[in-house]
Amino acid sequence: MNHPALDVHLDADELSRALRGDVVAGLTADQKWLPPKWFYDAHGSELFEQITELREYYPTRTERQILTDRAAEIAGHTRARSLIELGSGYSTKTQLLLDALTAAGCLETFAPMDVSPTALTEAAGRITADYPGLRVHNIVGDITRHLKHLPAGGDRLIAFLGGTIGNLEPAERAAFLADVRAVLEPGEHLLLGTDLVKSPNVVVPAYDDADGVTAEFNRNVLRVLNSSLDADFDLDGFAHVALWNAEAEWIEMRLRARWPMRVTIPGVDLVVDFASGEEIRTEVSAKFRPEGVRRELSEAGFSLNHWWTDRDGLFALSLATATG
Repeated sequence: MNHPALDVHLDADELSRALRGDVVAGLTADQKWLPPKWFYDAHGSELFEQITELREYYPTRTERQILTDRAAEIAGHTRARSLIELGSGYSTKTQLLLDALTAAGCLETFAPMDVSPTALTEAAGRITADYPGLRVHNIVGDITRHLKHLPAGGDRLIAFLGGTIGNLEPAERAAFLADVRAVLEPGEHLLLGTDLVKSPNVVVPAYDDADGVTAEFNRNVLRVLNSSLDADFDLDGFAHVALWNAEAEWIEMRLRARWPMRVTIPGVDLVVDFASGEEIRTEVSAKFRPEGVRRELSEAGFSLNHWWTDRDGLFALSLATATG
């Protein structure tokens, strides 16, 4: 069995510096915020895997349906020798692509990038066992900062699945897609998962499930601050809120203070006061329209070649080619 290679571009010290910087910037802002990447310690990653199996959370099962139906086509169109997955987590849906590219006889390397070494290590163990001839090249890094470190080589397919691109605001998306295009050679491919605009009656429950798993996931960012920065957030003091922003066409996840609180965060020498009802925005999750995806890809230097949706039109996968 091949042993996975490992590149670390985001070590513990850098992660700690980034966390401290985000906490100071976000919790001293007039409208408090924290970025969603800090959900994902080991516990947060496990919670998100639970979310993907919830009946209300349609994105994972609909994207999996598209991959089941279209993976062979994707393999045929791309003939990728290297599959690079961004924000890979546990790579649970990736097996459908790995199977198709292996069956096509072209795949040589799988390179997942994630901020979580735990998720990468666990996924790599499973993948190296299931695909003994495949080279696995783990990359610990931030997709908004470390794409330049992705492995070179021809016939690459970059996969960015799960609708995660919706966590980036428009300017951030434009910068991200431009960075992806800068990594690729003309003719190489990007496979992009995008959640589509639909009724808030479908969208909102996906981020506010009846079992409260998403609420626990949302509050996990406070648990991360407690454990990493010696903060004293009372997790029970914050209610999980999921709101549809019709103008921006995205979901906002927030944590709302149930009562007035003073929180001490020794790791950044900060004291933060919360009024009753005051909120921290922890995530946006944008929903997309086909014409918007095509436009954003084109502006970044991609040509949209294939657009696939699930049978109910809830989610889309697009296959784009880097233009010359």
